[in-house]
Amino acid sequence: MTDMRESTTEEFVSVLSDAEDLLKQAGSATGERARDLRAQVEAKLLAAKLRLQEIQGATADRAKDAARYADDYVHSNPWPVIGVAAAVGFIAGVLTSRR
Repeated sequence: MTDMRESTTEEFVSVLSDAEDLLKQAGSATGERARDLRAQVEAKLLAAKLRLQEIQGATADRAKDAARYADDYVHSNPWPVIGVAAAVGFIAGVLTSRR
């Protein structure tokens, strides 16, 4: 998970750096060259957007899987879950009543 996050962060830093360089070049370019540079920036930003959407989808899928697992666990083991919830509630009540 951490490796994926680091590689994704590095990838986006690289894309943004490339886009920034291309925009600087486009600022001084004219005509056909400026259009080409703008098209390159748009392509890089589109690729970054698509990658973010992929990551968002994968993250949503993992969250749904975790929720399903938790739901299955609670249905399979209701009394231990109730006991843990009651203990957490009791501890939270004790801690907040001390203030």
